[in-house]
Amino acid sequence: MLPDKIPEFHHPYTVVVTSSRGGNIASKLRGYILIDGKKFHFNAIAFGRIGGHNVSLSLSKRILAEVTRMGLDSEKLLLSLQRKLIEGDVILKPSRKGDIDRMAA
Repeated sequence: MLPDKIPEFHHPYTVVVTSSRGGNIASKLRGYILIDGKKFHFNAIAFGRIGGHNVSLSLSKRILAEVTRMGLDSEKLLLSLQRKLIEGDVILKPSRKGDIDRMAA
């Protein structure tokens, strides 16, 4: 699939990152997405050096099944969520004081 041909996910949702830990090469992200008032948690590893930025994203099978039951395309959601994380289209809302310091650095 060509980068400019990524299928769009047309349902509105919000991405919230609650924790970011890591170094210069990779960071572990935790957060959630809000779709129609429902909260779905995710974990991701963001990395980038040679070849550009990328995100390895993890949503549970239960979450993917629930998204599908909502009538939404879970594959398109995953691709859209990866893109939002890479482009920084997120809300930073640390869950603990220590996470604020890490995210600000």
